Amino acid sequence: MILVSGKEVSSRVQDEIAIEVEKLKANGGKIPHLAAVLVGEDGASRTYVNAKVKACERVGFGSTLVKLDSDISEADLLAEIDKLNNDNDIDGFIVQLPLPKHINEQKVTEAIAPEKDVDGFHPVSLGKMVLDLPSFLPATPAGIIEMLRHYNIPTEGKHCVVIGRSHIVGSPMSILMARNTYPGNCTVTLTHSRTRNLTEICASADILIVAIGKPEFVTADMVKEGATVIDVGIHRIEDSSKKSGFRLLGDVKFDEVAPKCAFISPVPGGVGPMTIASLLKNTLLAVRLK
Repeated sequence: MILVSGKEVSSRVQDEIAIEVEKLKANGGKIPHLAAVLVGEDGASRTYVNAKVKACERVGFGSTLVKLDSDISEADLLAEIDKLNNDNDIDGFIVQLPLPKHINEQKVTEAIAPEKDVDGFHPVSLGKMVLDLPSFLPATPAGIIEMLRHYNIPTEGKHCVVIGRSHIVGSPMSILMARNTYPGNCTVTLTHSRTRNLTEICASADILIVAIGKPEFVTADMVKEGATVIDVGIHRIEDSSKKSGFRLLGDVKFDEVAPKCAFISPVPGGVGPMTIASLLKNTLLAVRLK
């Protein structure tokens, strides 16, 4: 069993980006600038945004954190997004999800200028991805593709099962794994909460990508011997024995599933760091596209 370490791959990607930034500086080019909008005080979101800011510092990017109260109106949030759209110094920005319930996430996503949509969620970005045109790929799926490439995990002709059909991970992941390239060329089955015979379908997968949002949902009986398992889920579970007061779990019951796998990603230290690496890559791309 080989552990697919997103932490290791992300570190390599960030080193490569830092070299590119040094070249830009040396040639008098524009230093990439990434902004993040954080609405409210959700603990997991705050931790994640802080990690993005630190990653920007590491590679030499400029970064801006826009912190807004959880009771901000939708109109005022859209006004903040408009400011970022029109700020020439900011090359890309993200609005951290989830948002408070009184705000329409789709409306917010569509308000972001496509040329600054480094999360890859805008309909223009997703449409280009479907047509296999150059675009900002959704950050988490793009990070998973990078992990598969780094570990030379075979994908051509393999059966890839994706659990979860969100527009952020599951659906774009299924499209990327079916593309005529490497990693890709899989036969893909996209499953979800209404899928019948889910255990049997998963057990037929050569590559299982789990993004269903339920702690330890995938158990050993759902995984075949020698499979590759990529766990996208991350959940904070209260644990008084930990200094932090919580422990992190994925969507996969790791200790039970890992012995059956050829490759498996851990939680934490798996997909999470790769999402940040992809955001940085997209921001560098935004500068190049200018």
